[in-house]
Amino acid sequence: MTLMQKFLGATAAFALSAGAALADPAIIFDLGGKFDKSFNQAAFEGAKRWAKETGGTYKDVEMQSEAQREQALRRFAEAGYNPIVMTGFAFASSLEKVAPDYPDTKFVIIDMVVDQPNVRSVVFSEHEGSYLVGLMGEMASKTKTVGFIGGMDIPLIRKFACGYVQGAKSANPDAKVIQNMTGTTPAAWNDPVKGSELTKAQIAQGVDVVFAAAGGTGVGVLQTAADEGILAIGVDSNQNYLHPGHMLTSMVKRVDVAVYNAFKAGPDVETGFHVLGLANGGIDYAMDEYNKDLVTPEMLAAVEDAKAKIISGEIKVHDYMSDNSCPVE
Repeated sequence: MTLMQKFLGATAAFALSAGAALADPAIIFDLGGKFDKSFNQAAFEGAKRWAKETGGTYKDVEMQSEAQREQALRRFAEAGYNPIVMTGFAFASSLEKVAPDYPDTKFVIIDMVVDQPNVRSVVFSEHEGSYLVGLMGEMASKTKTVGFIGGMDIPLIRKFACGYVQGAKSANPDAKVIQNMTGTTPAAWNDPVKGSELTKAQIAQGVDVVFAAAGGTGVGVLQTAADEGILAIGVDSNQNYLHPGHMLTSMVKRVDVAVYNAFKAGPDVETGFHVLGLANGGIDYAMDEYNKDLVTPEMLAAVEDAKAKIISGEIKVHDYMSDNSCPVE
């Protein structure tokens, strides 16, 4: 080895150790990308907010295939990024393998629980917010038939659907709720064409309000709802701005808050199990200038009353994840 090679090797080692000492955070976005206008984009907004407020820097990467999950986690950990945040339940199996190999690195997984001492697991009470928008959707429906279009058919998305049905039936026990899932593989999160087809099929069955919980696929659902003249309900991010006059509301899931809090805490981020719901501002429904003319005073009063009763415990919204059933269907 030449003297120059030794020098370059030492420089590289110093750069890596310096990076570890600085401990910049990193985030890995799930399939669909950080500009999906939904789940991943909410996470991206949280990272941007942290960078803007602190002047700090972070590293990010967007998944292109399932095979990249473990590779991305290991590369970031080897480079000294800390904490490393990942968006989505699908990272769980990779994180189970990787986390024990890097005990001094903190990992944050959103939407799944991984029981490792250096992992923070952040989950949301999506069923609570889905109840609220289901209530609003049924109150707004003229046909008394509302729709739900999910992405990948997994218990988490069934959790949204079940809360939505319960909310709709609280407004009208005879409410008809038509449900479809886009698929059974991760490709279901990024198929707006299929989302559009499902929306048209639901409209043919009488649906005049549709709730999309489908990541990038939801973009097709919302566009078709606007084109066909029915109302839609967005998810994760506030999507009301996408189609003003056709977006009844959005079920906001504060993924941005989960990412921002993790980045702000840095390597000292608290590990363990954390839940964000209505009571602590992690879940809500969206009201703004884009939907204010669609939400009647009666609707607003009803949804605020339900929100207060869910927070107090007077209304119990069934959590599909607790037993993989939905008693209100």
